[in-house]
Amino acid sequence: MPLKLIFFVVIYFCCCFTTPAAVKLEWSFCKEGSAAYLSAQVPGTVHQDLLRHHKIPNPYWGTNIDSIQWVGKSNWVYQTQFNYAIHNQHKQPIQLVFEGIDTYADIYFNNVLIGKTDNMFRTWRFDISKLIQAKNNTLKVILYAIEPKADSLAKQYATVLPCENTRNFVRKAQYHFGWDFAPRILTLGIWKPVTIFEGEENEPMKAVHPNVELVQEADSLGSSFFFKINKQAVFMKGANWVPADMFLPSISDARYRHLLVAAKQAGVNMLRVWGGGIYEQDIFYQLCDSLGIYVWQDLMFAGAMYPSDAQFKQSVFAEIKDNVLRLRKYKCIVLWCGNNEIDEAWHNWGWTKTYQLTDTIKKELWDAYQLFFEKEIRQLIAQLDDRPYIATSPKIGWGNEASVYAGDMHYWGVWWGMEPLQKYTEKVPRFMSEYGMQSMPNKESMMQFLEKKDWQLNAPTLLAHQKHATGFVTIASYLKQEQLTYTNFDSYIKATQQLQSKAVALAASTHIKAAPYCMGSLVWQWNDCWPAISWSIVDYYGAKKKAYYTLKKIYNQPIKIK
Repeated sequence: MPLKLIFFVVIYFCCCFTTPAAVKLEWSFCKEGSAAYLSAQVPGTVHQDLLRHHKIPNPYWGTNIDSIQWVGKSNWVYQTQFNYAIHNQHKQPIQLVFEGIDTYADIYFNNVLIGKTDNMFRTWRFDISKLIQAKNNTLKVILYAIEPKADSLAKQYATVLPCENTRNFVRKAQYHFGWDFAPRILTLGIWKPVTIFEGEENEPMKAVHPNVELVQEADSLGSSFFFKINKQAVFMKGANWVPADMFLPSISDARYRHLLVAAKQAGVNMLRVWGGGIYEQDIFYQLCDSLGIYVWQDLMFAGAMYPSDAQFKQSVFAEIKDNVLRLRKYKCIVLWCGNNEIDEAWHNWGWTKTYQLTDTIKKELWDAYQLFFEKEIRQLIAQLDDRPYIATSPKIGWGNEASVYAGDMHYWGVWWGMEPLQKYTEKVPRFMSEYGMQSMPNKESMMQFLEKKDWQLNAPTLLAHQKHATGFVTIASYLKQEQLTYTNFDSYIKATQQLQSKAVALAASTHIKAAPYCMGSLVWQWNDCWPAISWSIVDYYGAKKKAYYTLKKIYNQPIKIK
C-alpha cells in the first residue's frame, strides 16, 4: 500500500529568508603544483574529471583499479572566476554554500582563506559579504589527499582504536577505503552543488510525520522487534542499500529511479541505508516517499571504534544535525540507527587479541562508545526528530543464541560461518536485517568490465572484482553442498545465481512464515557500487539477477499477521 494512503502527514517547510543567486560557475582543476588547468565539472570528483579528459583509464575495466590509486594520493586545486550583482537592498549577509566537499579542503575567496573542511557529510556555509565584489571574484578550493590526513590523526590519538586501517578518523564514506564488495578508491572533489545565497537561513521547522513505533517489548520468548505504522504492525520485506557508485556524483536520477522502481515492483517495502556509505541524496528519499518504500536510516559509522575527542564529536554532531534537518521532512524514514555492527564487532570480532587491548583501555573504549551512541547521539536526534532511534545493528551477534530471541540479527552463519543453507530454517530472529549469498553478475554485465579471455576463475582481472578474501572458495563450497554443477564459465554464472536464488528463497520464505515472531527480512544487498562479484540482487549495470525474480514472487504474496 502506498505510503500516501496510510500516512497522515503535515509538513512544515523550512523558513528561509534566502535568495539563491543565479551565478553559473565555470570550474577548472589541476594537480597541486601544476599550471596545466583543465575544465572541471562540479558537482563531481577528481577521478571523473581526469577520466573525462582521458588522463586515466576507466577504473572499472579489468585491473585498472590499481593504476588509478595515485589520484587519491595527490592534492588537487579547483578554481573559478565570476562576476556578481548584489540583489538585496537591505545589506543582508551573502553566503557561499558548499552542500558537500570530499573531504579535506582549504577554501579561498578572493585570495582570503575563508574556511577549512574535514567532513564529507556536512554542508559548509561561509559569509563572504565583505569580500565579494562586482567583477572578477575568484574562488579556489584546495583538496588534500585523504590517507596522510587520516594517518596523522591516528598517530596523534592517544589510544589504539580497533579498525583495519585509519578510515575511522575520517568523516568520509567508509566504503571508499575498501570493503568486501567495494574497491579502495579514495575520491576527492566538490561532490555536491555550490551556491551563493543572499540573506539568512533559519533552521527548518520540525515536521509532523506518520505515527511510527519500533516495538521492543518483553514477551514469553524474549523481546519483540517490529514496526507499527499508524498503529498497524507491518512486516518489512526488503533489502540493504549501498551507494550506487564509487563516484557518487555520477549517479543520475534515472539510475536511482531504475533501482527503486525495481525494488517496488519486487514487493520491497523497506530499504536499510547502510552505515558504511552516505546519507543519500534527496532524490532517493523523494522516490521512496512516492513509491511507498520505508527507509531504515543508519548514521555513517561501520565496523570500527571511533575517536571520542571533542573535535571529532563536534564534527559528528554538526553532521548529524545537517542531515537529520535535511531528511526529517521525508515520511519514508521510520528509523534512525547509530551504527552498523560496532556492538557486534566489539563483542565478537576478537579485537582484544588483535589490538592487544588491556582491561583499562577496553573499559575506556567501551564507556566512550556507550556515551557517544547510547546517550549523546540519542539525545541529539531526539531534539531534532521524534522517530525511533537504536544505537546499533545488530544488538547481538549471530553466534550468540540470544540473537534469535531479541533485537535484529545479521545472520552470517551461512556464508561467513560456512553453515549449510538449511540453517536459515533454524536461525529465525525477531527481525532479520542482514543475510545473503554471493553470485556472479549477469553475462551481459560481465562483458562491460572484462574481456572474454578473462572469463576464468583464476584470471587476475576477474579476481580484481571479487573483494571478499575467500569469495570464490566460499561459493565453490556452497555449489558443492547444493549439488549445483557447471561445465564452463557461462554455466558457472548461472549456477552461482541459482545458488543465491535458492538461499534467499529459503531465508525470506522462512522469515515470512514465522510472522509475527519474525517481523522483517532484509537481504544483503540490493545493489552494487561497481561491477563486482557480490551479494547484490541487482548488479551494478542495473541487470536483475535470478534472485530478484525469486524475491519478487515471495515478497508480492500477501502476509497475514495475527
